[in-house]
Amino acid sequence: MNTTTKCAATALAAALGVTVLAGCGGSDDDASGSGSSKASKTVTLVSHDSFNASDSVLKAFTKETGYTVKVLKSGDAGAALNQEILTKGSPRGDVFFGVDNTLLSRALDNGLFTPYEAKGLDRVAADTQLDADKHRVTPVDTGDICINYDKKYFADKKLAPPQSFDDLLKPAYKNLLVTENAATSSPGLGFLLGTVATYGEDGYQDYWKKLKNNGVKVVDGWEQAYNEEFSGSAGGKKTKADRPLVVSYASSPPVEVLYAEPRPTEAPTGVATGTCFRQIEFAGLLDGAKNEAGGKALLDFLISKQFQEDMPLNMFVNPVAKDAALPELFTKFGATVDKPTTVDPEKIAKNREQWVQSWSSLVVK
Repeated sequence: MNTTTKCAATALAAALGVTVLAGCGGSDDDASGSGSSKASKTVTLVSHDSFNASDSVLKAFTKETGYTVKVLKSGDAGAALNQEILTKGSPRGDVFFGVDNTLLSRALDNGLFTPYEAKGLDRVAADTQLDADKHRVTPVDTGDICINYDKKYFADKKLAPPQSFDDLLKPAYKNLLVTENAATSSPGLGFLLGTVATYGEDGYQDYWKKLKNNGVKVVDGWEQAYNEEFSGSAGGKKTKADRPLVVSYASSPPVEVLYAEPRPTEAPTGVATGTCFRQIEFAGLLDGAKNEAGGKALLDFLISKQFQEDMPLNMFVNPVAKDAALPELFTKFGATVDKPTTVDPEKIAKNREQWVQSWSSLVVK
């Protein structure tokens, strides 16, 4: 995945190669009817490729509002955002979903969104409302990028798995970690930002020098790291992978359980909760949207209890609505991250390229 890919965990199902149906409420042909009245009943959601929702949920939106949702998927979140910047003022849709806190300022600085305070925003966690003063974007979900570990490996070695960034520097974990390239991968970038948040701008480079000396392996993207290099994943078992630590998501263990046959009683992987970076994903009403009323209705729906409770098993992310319940799969097998690291979006915007360049010169070259 590209550095500008969404964070969070929404890429999991697609990256695992799982077939998940995206409920779109209607086909492209349905949405592009020649009659203007027909077109006005369609609201177009521009998104990254990992957007998924149950057909029944999107049909409920149609029944409630009269609008049919057309989903226009546009690659990873960064690619989708770039296309909207290029078409600013004449957008391809009405609502954009998928910009996260690592790219938020870029979208806002380019004036992509028309301010709108979504109905029900009072039910949304305050710490996710990063644009609360202007309401140009609406928070929709959160996800955590964290170290995952292979439970069997550590049990067999009678070695406690690492739980913090500091732990990863210990000799006991030498040559065990695989991470994604921060210049080409969203989780790779998130992990880098986690080290910046933990050690500061003056300390993260020294941390990565030590991590490199402790044998960290860097690959281009999440799919290669998780499915080919990580010994705890279903894919890694097939490839006889030898790295029991990987940068992935806090929602990875539930996915391993969900798609395993037969389904295990315990997740084969665990999460080092002291290594997590929190990503928040937003949606916004595109400036120049042809169906502004439909776009506003869709934003309201994205934070409704019904949609919020549908997300976890479709996009493997956490709801932002405080009244939305997590499915048992998440509560039983997922990790609770009480104190994730974060970096202010403005600070990310100002320093992201410099941090990535410094990281590349230290770790990749």
